[in-house]
Amino acid sequence: MKEVSVHTLRQIIQCDFNTGLLFWLPRPECFFRDTPRRLAAHSARIWNARYPGEPALTAVCAGYRVGSVMGKACRAHRVVWALAHGQWPVDEIDHINGDRADNRLVNLRSVTGAENKRNKRTPSNNKSGAVGVFWLRDNKTWRAAIRVAGRQTHIGCYATFDEAVSARKAAEVEHDYHPNHGRNA
Repeated sequence: MKEVSVHTLRQIIQCDFNTGLLFWLPRPECFFRDTPRRLAAHSARIWNARYPGEPALTAVCAGYRVGSVMGKACRAHRVVWALAHGQWPVDEIDHINGDRADNRLVNLRSVTGAENKRNKRTPSNNKSGAVGVFWLRDNKTWRAAIRVAGRQTHIGCYATFDEAVSARKAAEVEHDYHPNHGRNA
């Protein structure tokens, strides 16, 4: 589905870039259509009596703030980015601190999908407590691994958990993982 133009966004939504909050602006009559039951001018008066100044895109889906703009589904962080930069993001928008509802401009960065995956929290099904570190029951060692260029890469097997975690952290630095990668919250 094609996104709403940034020009249109700027006419109907205001953003506080310090907080990442979005607010509806008054809409001119040209944003409404005459219908058999109501003239566009009347629809504009009804809308403008209720919504201007109210928070926009406040529903939450999978932790992201979302909503509808001119009948098109939008994620708030992408709208904030578009309003700030004058164009829709080409790839993905990463929430640097991992909080999907924190849409402050300083917390957003445009990244590729691969870059975004290098700033993930520890998965909820992780058993060791460290991303990329696994207990091998057969030889009673800790294995460290990392994903590079879409492929799982073996780092090594270690006698202690701490050695495996250190090796994994060193590999993360070497492969430009974000410092927040593997956070627990």
